[in-house]
Amino acid sequence: MNSSGETTGRDHAVRELLATPDFLRLWLVGAFANAMRWLEMLASGLFAYEVTHSALAVTGVVAARQLPQLFLGAFAGAISEAVNRKVIVMLALVGPAVVSTVLATLATTGTLQLWHVAVGNLLSGVLWTTEMSTRRRMVGEVAGPHRIVPAIALDSVTSAATRMIGPLLGGMAFQWLHMKGAYTVTALVQFGGAFALAGLTHSQVTRRLSLMRIPGEILEGLAFARTRPVILLVFGITVVTNSFAFAYQGLVAPLGRGVFHVSPSLVGLLAAGEPLGALLGGVLLAGGVIRMNRQLTFAGGSALFMCALIVMALSPSYWLAFTVLVIGGFGTAGFGNMQSTLMLTEAPAEMRSRLMGIVTVGIGTGPLGILTAGVLSDHVGPRDAVLVMASLGLLATAALTLSLRRR
Repeated sequence: MNSSGETTGRDHAVRELLATPDFLRLWLVGAFANAMRWLEMLASGLFAYEVTHSALAVTGVVAARQLPQLFLGAFAGAISEAVNRKVIVMLALVGPAVVSTVLATLATTGTLQLWHVAVGNLLSGVLWTTEMSTRRRMVGEVAGPHRIVPAIALDSVTSAATRMIGPLLGGMAFQWLHMKGAYTVTALVQFGGAFALAGLTHSQVTRRLSLMRIPGEILEGLAFARTRPVILLVFGITVVTNSFAFAYQGLVAPLGRGVFHVSPSLVGLLAAGEPLGALLGGVLLAGGVIRMNRQLTFAGGSALFMCALIVMALSPSYWLAFTVLVIGGFGTAGFGNMQSTLMLTEAPAEMRSRLMGIVTVGIGTGPLGILTAGVLSDHVGPRDAVLVMASLGLLATAALTLSLRRR
């Protein structure tokens, strides 16, 4: 088929997906929930910096939201093969909504403290560990085998959009509505998402849940992955990118407020720079304008992102830093798009949730990088902390890619 025919077929598949009510529900609910997650992360980081003026405190609060993925991601993947995935996704919406309601109430009464926010982030993060192995898998299941690639591409583009919109809203909400307004908004949106998902029709073949079998099933998934270099590449680059590159997210507030001396709204814009580039790049990938080898797009995208972070860390001005992050976002578009696509196309159906749960563990290493960046920042400043982390990540990415390519 020629490129024109491929583009027409892809456009037709996207139109079919958007005309499918169940896909539309999953897609929109995921979009709104993701946006609220990023809104809360930026607002909590700004609150921590306002209270302590410590980069380590900021990174600790942000890391609390993501840390559960490291310890619970693989278990969430195994459980989602035995428990109704629709129920899991609804609980992952209602739980954080309740947490947001409590934090909004504390802020309204003037009793909100930093440890409240940290514990709230941790609790919401526990439920968020199910995102990749449940909702993202359901997106592929509802789309069907012949539409997995455009479905994941569309969901990845939307994910990038929410990572852009969420911080923008977070900065504005914190500046204008403060913590009580920010958490009230996220609570209402997440309760609304759970209500919307109640009408979803989703069938799955479940098996009896045996907690004792979960460790063995995880090991079985790892044993299978060892035979597939592409899956190992996804695991390895996921760990490196989240540990070293995305660690910059915990330093956005110190960079914006302490280095570039801009308002909370512009801090939100800085946080939205990379997701904006990811959105633009994702549109080009989903539309077939950019067509490259999937593994190269995945690893090369990660490397481009890290190069952009190095330049951003050396930037003398806020607007140059923002522009460079937008360019780096084109790299994360390739990384994020192919991360799920490679797993769903390389892994057999009976192991997808387990393997995607292991990917979630890889994503869960991000908080360790965020905390490391926070410690570095308190000693050498946020600029040098980003520079060191991104440089080490770039070297690790090159080493992993070359090693697995030989296999």
